[in-house]
Amino acid sequence: MAQRETWSTRTGFILAAVGSAVGLGNIWRFPFAVGDGGGAAFLIVYLAFIALIGFPAILAEFVVGRKTGRNPVGALMEYGGEAWKYVGGVFVFIGIVLLSYYSVIAGWFIRYFLAGFQGSYADHLASYNGEAIEMFFDMTFGMSSVVLHTVFMAATIGIVALGIRQGIELAVKLMVPALIVLLVGLAVWAFTLDGAGAGYAYYLSPDAGTIAENWATLLPAAAGQAFFTLSLGMGVMITYASYLGEDRNLTKDAATIIGFDTGIAFLAGLVVFPVFFSGGIEPGEGGPITIFVSMTEAFANIPGGRVLGLVFFGTVVIGALSSAISLLEVVTAYLIDEKGVDRWKAAGGIGLLIYVIGLPTTYDIIFIELYDGFIDAVLLVFGALMVMILVGWVAPKVAVAELEKGIGDLDGLAQAWIWAIRVPIIIVLVISLYLGIVDYMDILASFSEWMNANL
Repeated sequence: MAQRETWSTRTGFILAAVGSAVGLGNIWRFPFAVGDGGGAAFLIVYLAFIALIGFPAILAEFVVGRKTGRNPVGALMEYGGEAWKYVGGVFVFIGIVLLSYYSVIAGWFIRYFLAGFQGSYADHLASYNGEAIEMFFDMTFGMSSVVLHTVFMAATIGIVALGIRQGIELAVKLMVPALIVLLVGLAVWAFTLDGAGAGYAYYLSPDAGTIAENWATLLPAAAGQAFFTLSLGMGVMITYASYLGEDRNLTKDAATIIGFDTGIAFLAGLVVFPVFFSGGIEPGEGGPITIFVSMTEAFANIPGGRVLGLVFFGTVVIGALSSAISLLEVVTAYLIDEKGVDRWKAAGGIGLLIYVIGLPTTYDIIFIELYDGFIDAVLLVFGALMVMILVGWVAPKVAVAELEKGIGDLDGLAQAWIWAIRVPIIIVLVISLYLGIVDYMDILASFSEWMNANL
């Protein structure tokens, strides 16, 4: 059996993990999640989840991955026993389904990026002769969506097939710094807009009453967003940590990754909401298409909007690709480790399956809502819950011993980490999972209505 690959540098691992975390979760999903959650009220709950849940949770995934040196299925089976391989299988399933529609959404961003080369965004909207702005977005579906889905998946497969050092690590060392620089530049520009003050007030001024009144919807939404944006509950961090050496300080790596990820999500808000308010856009409307419809209309009405639109949508494409390669790596690593499949064949074969599963989402937005609602509100939280049970209750001593490698004796801090996982984190995840399932029932009802109307 060939020797398993490893990261060549600490920087490579950090950037890969950050790249996985910062893609569409931070720039596509974060703005509409904040908008749906009422602005700053959602932001506060989300940040609390990141600090109180995200940090202990990412450490748990790191210790499982590094201890076993295997993909999620093999890692959970080795760490917890034969029955846990089925939980690992859930992670593989999440990676397949999530990437299937993620790729389609990334293709939409490619289309909006290319549209900037074909004329101003104002000209594109004017060509619809006064029709609703959503018409421009509706043209994203159909054959153009299929073609761009094909292009994006081909690029993702190519990078993963090249391996850890020559593919993923090399790619993220170029993409992640470029994404950060572009977002910082956009945030500085957004600060100069006339409506920036109103955007900042909406985004940064929380109302305690709003949080108290809407906690039942804010809690699962913030939990799902936190796990989505940190790539938790989907096996990515287990897989990436499996390529680490034992001398690494996992707490330092976790803090660095979370700091970068949260900072980039926050930066995305500093770009999007000033633009929304400057363009007279209501941020709480639109759901998954918010970023497309609202930003296009804003770029159509802002001086220099064509160039800025190109930069913005191009930035999102970079972030999307850095996340997509991590999702494909989870499934590819499973086939390599457990089935002995060559990396090129594994990446290409499973990539083709993911591509086919994603085709329905090129037809109508209802399929995006169906897939995303199930992954975000249910499976990600379930996956994270299972890892917390495994680390906190099934084998806590193994977890502490693994965490202390590269750090030293943590004494009471290690026990505080374990008990944080055992009680408050598991309780919050159980509540979030229940609320998420309840919310998903509404999505299923909407999908049933759509099926009755269209079949």
